[in-house]
Amino acid sequence: MILVWGSVEAMDESLEEMLRLSLAHVARSRGEPGCMNHTVSIDAENGNRLNFYEEWKDMEALQQHFGVSASVAFAARLVELAAEPPELRIFDSSRIR
Repeated sequence: MILVWGSVEAMDESLEEMLRLSLAHVARSRGEPGCMNHTVSIDAENGNRLNFYEEWKDMEALQQHFGVSASVAFAARLVELAAEPPELRIFDSSRIR
């Protein structure tokens, strides 16, 4: 399984739009093949920061997600609305046997 953690901080004036876009993105992504979980939440310590958590069946499913035109457009818009560049980390949680 592939785990994804992402974080982005909104400018004060862009938080509402960023949250709206993020909720739509998460809902759409959950229906993609290989998506096991996809969430967004507001950081309890910084109300302008959104945190994303995702679980994907494998790297192929995640790569397909990154190639979806709606995902590309979402990421580009987040960069425009962000107070600083977003962070994204990908972890492979496969078991070694």
